Amino acid sequence: MKKLASTALATALALGASACDDGTVDPSDETTFTVTIENVSALYDFTQSGVFNTPVGAAGPGPAFPGDSYEFSFGAAPGSYLTFATMFVQSNDFFYAPDGMGIPLYNADGTRKSGDVTDYLELWDAGSEEDQEPGLGPDQAPRQAGPDTGAADDDTTVRLAADTYNNLPDIGDVIRATLTPINDYEFTLRIENLSDAMTLMTSDGATHPVPLSPGVFVVHTGADPLFTVGADERMEGLAAIAEDGDASALGMNVEGRTGITGPISPGVYASSTLPAVLFSSGSADFGDGLEAIAEDGDPSGLGGVLAGTAGLTDTGVFNTPVGAAGPAPAFPGESYSFEVVGQRGDRLHLATMYVQSNDLFFSPSDQGIDLFNGRNAISGDITAEFRLYDAGTEVNEWPGIGPNQAPRQAGPDTGADENGVVARVNDGFDYPDVGDVIRVTITPNG
Repeated sequence: MKKLASTALATALALGASACDDGTVDPSDETTFTVTIENVSALYDFTQSGVFNTPVGAAGPGPAFPGDSYEFSFGAAPGSYLTFATMFVQSNDFFYAPDGMGIPLYNADGTRKSGDVTDYLELWDAGSEEDQEPGLGPDQAPRQAGPDTGAADDDTTVRLAADTYNNLPDIGDVIRATLTPINDYEFTLRIENLSDAMTLMTSDGATHPVPLSPGVFVVHTGADPLFTVGADERMEGLAAIAEDGDASALGMNVEGRTGITGPISPGVYASSTLPAVLFSSGSADFGDGLEAIAEDGDPSGLGGVLAGTAGLTDTGVFNTPVGAAGPAPAFPGESYSFEVVGQRGDRLHLATMYVQSNDLFFSPSDQGIDLFNGRNAISGDITAEFRLYDAGTEVNEWPGIGPNQAPRQAGPDTGADENGVVARVNDGFDYPDVGDVIRVTITPNG
């Protein structure tokens, strides 16, 4: 996505010619600062999660009775899996869910999975409540006096549901799960209740349908996201689904563990009295190399341009995390640190890529951050001065999922041209607060 070359820095020189009171700097006001950029992102278990609780066409939350369906949409990158849990309501603590890794969302050749995925489902016993005859037990949701009323199970492990009473219907007689790709990275899952009035027969000769309950879904890459076969239920809310069809507790639990985990990139910095050294908000990218940082985390081009530009007090590239052997992204818990020389009247300009994006970067405003408050060098946490900007060079995709974002793209500079302007990101997607991803501190030396 090439942009027209610009005379941006020449313009900035002209604009900044009168930035100092008399065009001179007292050498005693020159200070060396240490700037540290920490990646404070959390490590999340899930890239997407949610609660499904309202049957298609229903006015509000409730069970899915015969002929009803739940439906939800989500985004997923290659290598992702889907797991969900919904109660077999005519039981004490049985639930439908995939095993192990869940439902693969991409085939081995990288194409998106599509169609009936019911074969990935099993009927599980949560091990939280003593089992009674399915469809007849007085402590089962349709007949119990209130939630969580049954006796504790002697075997507290999650396991395949045992057909102790010889009346459990086949999985495909109760539920069908159908996966439909929407676009390159979004899917819809439909969970249909296929049971009817004759699906479950009890020892008293009665027959029953099998409602399905509200449930929870997660998109993940690790194994056993909601439970581990042979281990106790984790006390995170799965038992509330399996016993009472209540998805609220597990929904809240997985929501707090869902987000975008990712690195920040190598970047550039400069100190100068000039405004708009790296970009001008509301204008197209200057074409000096910011695009390569914002799209691919590559600071070499812009670093070279800045190094050859007059009017900058200091400039450089940061590309090696503290303690690392060589250049690399900074993952959660890691940081970059560099020294920059500033003189009175100088502002700090800096850019580092938000890597789980197409062309977003963290930076102060185009005016930079004043390095001095009067004659006093600034010190402390300056994260509040940073914003998340969109370079306007590549069409944005779902953050952390889009196939043309650096962790997933086939090569640099592969996304669709946007031909936009540099501006604070405002594309309808959800992004974490800046302070939840980076912390920037500055310390004057001496």
